[in-house]
Amino acid sequence: MKVIAHTPDLLIVEDRPVFIAIMLIVFTLVFLGAGLGILAAGEWWGLVFAGLGGGMGLLFFAIFVRRVQVVFHRPDRYVEFRRKNVFRALKVRHDLRDVSRAIVERNRSSEGGTTYRVTLVFDTGESAGLHPITFAYSSGSGHERAARAINEWLGAQ
Repeated sequence: MKVIAHTPDLLIVEDRPVFIAIMLIVFTLVFLGAGLGILAAGEWWGLVFAGLGGGMGLLFFAIFVRRVQVVFHRPDRYVEFRRKNVFRALKVRHDLRDVSRAIVERNRSSEGGTTYRVTLVFDTGESAGLHPITFAYSSGSGHERAARAINEWLGAQ
């Protein structure tokens, strides 16, 4: 998660799951390559291997790889969630005055690891409640930086 635009009138925070996208592409290509190699050796089940393995990789890519942008626009007083995956793009707009702050939610696993996600807190309006920027939790230090940038930008109103 990182801040890609930060001006007095505009703040854009973005999450691009590049690592998982690369890993899923490698997974898909390995299965496709192995299946085609088996097929080239004269075994018909190589086609099944390539189809199932490659198909699973593509399916997981479509499900888990989702670019998310949150645009805070002061002149028009809105905050807009933009989510895009292989199949569709979705935009949801809220009134900027309803957003009070950003928090970092933590999720502790049974193995002792901690993952994070940035969540916007809407105190008023139709959308009152918690609105996570990403649905999944992830590791890294970008969450704290993004939440701090959002809170500083909101405080400068």
